[in-house]
This record gives sequence, C-alpha cells and structure tokens, in this order.
Amino acid sequence: MEQKQLESLLLTVQKPGRYSGGEINSVIKDKTKVDVRFAFCFPDIYEIGMSHLGMKILYSQFNARDDIWCERVFAPWTDFEQVMRENDIPLFALESRDPVCDFDIVGFTLQYELSYTNLLNMLDLAKIPLKAKDRKALSPLVVAGGPCTCNCEPLADFVDLFFLGEGEEVDLELIDLYKIHKAKGSTKQEFLKEAAQIKGVYVPSLYDFEYNTDGTIKSITPKENAPAVIEKRIIKDMDKVFYPESFVVPYIEIVHDRAVQEIYRGCIRGCRFCQAGFIYRPVREKSADTINNQAKALCESTGYDEISLSSLSTSDYREIEPLLNKMLDWTQERNISLSLPSLRIDNFPEELLEKIQYVRKSGLTFAPEAGTQRLRDVINKNVTEEEILSTCRMAFKGGYTNVKLYFMLGLPTETDEDLKGIADLAQRVVNEFYRLEDRPKGKSVNVSVSVSTFVPKPFTPFQFEPQITRDEIRRRQEYLKSCITTKKVTLSYHDSPTSFLEGVFARGDRRLGQVILSAFKKGCRLDGWSECFEIEKWLEAFSECGVDTAFYANRAREYNEIFPWEHFDYGVTKDFFKRQNELAKKAITTPNCRISCAACGANCYKEGVCYEKR
Repeated sequence: MEQKQLESLLLTVQKPGRYSGGEINSVIKDKTKVDVRFAFCFPDIYEIGMSHLGMKILYSQFNARDDIWCERVFAPWTDFEQVMRENDIPLFALESRDPVCDFDIVGFTLQYELSYTNLLNMLDLAKIPLKAKDRKALSPLVVAGGPCTCNCEPLADFVDLFFLGEGEEVDLELIDLYKIHKAKGSTKQEFLKEAAQIKGVYVPSLYDFEYNTDGTIKSITPKENAPAVIEKRIIKDMDKVFYPESFVVPYIEIVHDRAVQEIYRGCIRGCRFCQAGFIYRPVREKSADTINNQAKALCESTGYDEISLSSLSTSDYREIEPLLNKMLDWTQERNISLSLPSLRIDNFPEELLEKIQYVRKSGLTFAPEAGTQRLRDVINKNVTEEEILSTCRMAFKGGYTNVKLYFMLGLPTETDEDLKGIADLAQRVVNEFYRLEDRPKGKSVNVSVSVSTFVPKPFTPFQFEPQITRDEIRRRQEYLKSCITTKKVTLSYHDSPTSFLEGVFARGDRRLGQVILSAFKKGCRLDGWSECFEIEKWLEAFSECGVDTAFYANRAREYNEIFPWEHFDYGVTKDFFKRQNELAKKAITTPNCRISCAACGANCYKEGVCYEKR
C-alpha cells in the first residue's frame, strides 16, 4: 500500500499518532546496510508500550549497533485493526512502515498474562503463522522475554524461543548467533539447537512434558542436548550496563509521559506475594553519580519537564538523599519535576518528604497491602500500623491532603476481619488528619483505597496457594464496600473476571495453548481493557477445550508437585519458597536482606546485596 493511501486511512481512526511514527529520537536506518532487522513488539497499544522502560533500553541498545535495525510495533486499537483487515494492510513497524513479516526476528515483551491473545492477533495481522511448528524457515524468528517468561508454557506452541531474565547481554548474543546461521543458510532447527546452549535461552520445542492421571506434571525431559535447567541472566554491574541517552518522544500523550531513570534492580523486602521481588534478585544498585548523569542527559535529549526514579522500592536505595541533593541542583534550576514512585512506609524520613516538596506537590501513595497486622505478617510486609499512621501524619503536616493506599483482597488466610481492617485503617488515616492542629486549613482530606485481587504467581512463597473463586472475590468486594461509611474514603477495585483469567494463566502449562488459540479465534484480544474483555468467550474456549479452570487457579499445590516452570532457575530455590510458605501460615516475618540473609539462593550470582557486609 502506498504511504499516501495509508495516511488517508489513518485519518479515519482515533489517535492516528499511534501508528504514524516519525517521533523525535526515533531511529531510521538504510535497511540494505544492516544484517539483522528486529521488530520489537509490545502486545498492547502504543500508549502502554511507549511507557515501558525495558523497550526503551533495548530499542536504543540494539540501534547503537550498525548491523542491527530495531523498530517498534504495537497492537492496534479495534478501530485501526478493522481498517487493516478491510484494506489488507499487514501489521507494520513504525519506523519504516515495512510489514513485520519481512523482519528477521519478531520479539515480544510479555508483561501481563492478559496480553497473550494480543500476541496471536499481532502475528495474525502480520500474516505470520501462529504456531511455531508451522513456521519452517529461519525467519521470521518469533522470540519473547519479560517477566511472564518465568512461566511461559501457555505460549510454548507459538514462540520459537524465550529469554529468561534480563535482556541486555543475552539478546545480543542471540542476534550474533542468528547472523552466523543466516549467513550459512542454516535451517531453523539447526539454529534453535545451538541457541538453546546460550545461558538464559529456552527453546520449548526441545522439551517434552508428561502428565500424571490427575493432570499434574509427571516429568519434563530435554532432548537434542538441550540443558535440563535453564538459568536466568542478570546484569552484574549496573554502572556499566547500557542505558539510553535519549528516548523516543511521542507526539501523543502516553501513560507515563516523562523521562524515567532506573536506579537499581531487585528488592530486599521479600513480600511473599510479589513475583518481581524474587525474580529480579539480587539487588544491584547504580551509583548516585551514574544516575544523576544519565538523568540529566535524558532530560536534555527529550525536553521532558518531569523525571521519575524507577525501582521496586525507591526509598530503599541507599544513596537516596545524596542522589536527590545532586538532582535538585539542576532540576530546580530547570523547573523539572522529580517523582519518586514505590516508596516504603517504614523508611520514609521527613527529610525525604521535604526534598520531594521542592519539586512536586501531589498525593502520596503507599502500599500497606493488608488491613490487619496479622495479615501483614503473613505476607511479610514488615510494616506496622503506627508506621503507616505516622507517615501519613508527616505527609499531612507537610501540606498533603490526598493519600492513596494500595491493598490486596484474597490473600492466603484472609478473613472478613482482615477486610474490615482495610476500612478501619483508612478511617484512622482520616482521623489523623483532623487531629492535627497544624493541618492545611480550609482543606479536607481524601484517602483513596485501591484494592486488587491476589493472584498466586510462580517463583513466590504463595505459588502453592489457591486463588479464591470468582464468586468469593465478588462477595469480599461487596463486604469491604459495606464497611466504608465515610465520603472521606473512596474505594476502587479491579474486575474479578480479569483476575480470574490471570490466575489461570499465571501457573498454567502448555495445555492452555489450545485455549488461547480458541479464544483468539472467537475474537478475544485487548483483554486487559474492560471495553474489549469478554469473559463469556473465554469460558466457552475453556469448555470446548475440556480445560478445568479450577485445576489451575483454585487448587492448592503440594510442595513436591512438579510445576510447569520447574526447569527454570531464577536463583531463588524452591526449598526457600517452601520455608517461607510455612512461616506465612504461622504469621512469622522474615527480616529484609540488608538485616540478615534468609538463604534464598540468590547468592549464586555472587553480586549485589548478597555479598555486602551487613
């Protein structure tokens, strides 16, 4: 299709800027002068994908090499998908507008289980066969990385290989191997057999699964010399790892429309529900000087007037105050706002509040996660009610009137008393505001309570636990709603059908591939969007494929059961998760990694907090 014809069609849809390309700092190369073309696919719409830090890093790193041209591809919204199908427009990359099927490697990042049908839809729009076995040639090679690859089995039928862990090194090693095999004219199978020998690369077609009569996994057997266990990759020196000096600056507003500076990876806390806190271990920090220099370069190259410090728990960064002092020297002068998401309640000093106030005055967000101390101990949150109240008190004294509190519903051992505790705690926060003599005059307080539904995830101490049923989720939501009796507290919660589906696929195996394919054929896509999500079609797909959702979502697992991710090594051992699960049942907490070592296994990497003096 000619470019003028495409551009006229773009004018018929909402937000044509999602598909136009040409943004500041996007990379254009001569495709005849590169060896490998890489289509970086984000299986959600432009505004979500353009907010993702991992995509920004790898896009810039790949394009820093003369022999690689990496281009961006996003899932179209329903209006443009209809235009594409009616006009036979294949899915294209933003930079060149070339069809994705013309690329050497088509790479997806898997951030969320509800994006799985988007992956199939994007392949279908690209006119690429959906199943890996039906793609005989070496290219296009379909690969995937991201947090969901820690249990990627539901997508095993569709993806040629997966990357486990952090991608900066392993992705380039894979591309270099691909270049060699492309030049030799190798078959896809020859390439995959050798690729499986790269640490951190998983080729699902080289593993056979056997099942017991009760549906559990009997064995996972490698073949053709594939490794029995695939180890994740990590970056050891955060000061030396690649970080972009510029980001692509979108023409339309995106979800996180700001510069983002990563300050460290991993988390010391060990919250028992949190997958990210375990799969990104051990903690590895950047130095304050490196962060400051990179942040300044980003703001200069993009023109953004806000920069966010990115990590799993920003206030746990050991040099946070020296870093803020360095950054305030130039952000104040240039009127650049500095935001600090992911703050801990128990280590939020008054000095930090004062520094934030220099540059940004909005609501503060904290995550108690549970309404009672007993349940906070079960999940190893290591936060007391007094710490929550004193932090909110400090914020109110500093002029803040909006506080957002995040909680989870359906946590293991949760009772109605714990749910009522959420409402009671929110009320106590309101009361703290009105107790203060020096509170902001003429203003009222608002405490926003946001409640998500707990989903048991692989590589956590709660991977053995059942998710509560959809009916029980709805009952608990209604009960919590009835416990809130003041307009000073506003409650929001997530739809239960999406949490249910996430629960099925989070711990699913490759037998779920037929369900994903069936749901896609019924029209499922953009399932993370309420206006597109159709649970009835998913339930039809499960029924037609003979799959019992309760087997995956609502069943407690024995400690000795073989899990679909048993052949993956993320550094943290199954024995550790068993010990933590037992402690959770007794409501016994574990100190964070900087206080004492809990022997999780991540010291195998010989890096980060595991090798610091305590």
